[in-house]
Amino acid sequence: MLTLHEIYERHSRDVYRYAFWLSGSADDADDITSETFARAWVGRDEIRTETVKACLFAIARNLYLKGLRHSKRQVNLTAHHADPRPAPELQVESRLEVDRVMTAIQALPEVDRAAFLLRIQNGLPYDEIARIMQLPLTTVKVKIHRARLKLAARQIGEIE
Repeated sequence: MLTLHEIYERHSRDVYRYAFWLSGSADDADDITSETFARAWVGRDEIRTETVKACLFAIARNLYLKGLRHSKRQVNLTAHHADPRPAPELQVESRLEVDRVMTAIQALPEVDRAAFLLRIQNGLPYDEIARIMQLPLTTVKVKIHRARLKLAARQIGEIE
């Protein structure tokens, strides 16, 4: 009786070649070949064909067909199916940027910060901000302008 090693040595190239021509892929052929011999080893009492080689080819073909059925149910990921969330490194960078901006905004005097946030975050017109903060219109405009300048200077590194 032949050992699995002897069967492998004798037939592995033929099984690989057969699997390669079936699948058209060297990687798939490797997978099919290794799985073929694993199945032959596990189910060695169930040889239903006249030769070992024919049995190996039958196993290889069945594995290929099983792979085809399985691949029909799968869809390749494309840009349309990609995870919509940003990559982890982008999430970290984004979080660090938010923290940096929050620190910069918190460093502004309260009056400047409040006026700036009402204008930028909430999109309120200057006259409405002046009414909310009970300040003259020109003061509100100056405070928002100065807040922008301070944040821009901090962004380019002039102020720490």
